[in-house]
Amino acid sequence: MAFDGSCHCGAVTFTVDADAPETALSCNCSHCRRKSFLLAFLPAEVFTLTSGEDALTDYHFNKHAITHRFCAICGAQPFAEGKAPDGSEVRAINLRCVPGIDLDALTLQKVDGASF
Repeated sequence: MAFDGSCHCGAVTFTVDADAPETALSCNCSHCRRKSFLLAFLPAEVFTLTSGEDALTDYHFNKHAITHRFCAICGAQPFAEGKAPDGSEVRAINLRCVPGIDLDALTLQKVDGASF
């Protein structure tokens, strides 16, 4: 079943044509830790940006492997774009920007991104 998400102000909205994840990545890299992300990486083809392309701003750091997309109006980062190890396009969904997900019910997978 599809799920929807957005930035805080609602300018950026998206739909994911997949079941809501039950697991989230909790990374300790400098970026994820500071922003307190809970991420789910999904194939790009199940992600549809439904509004707000014009409100998005990009941020890159370290190896510039991930395009972190955030709303220039409210500053929330609802998703990022990148490639999986096999080269396929993925979207990293910030599950904190998906109101329909019970964050307390997620199984957290710790990632030591600080060591990458």
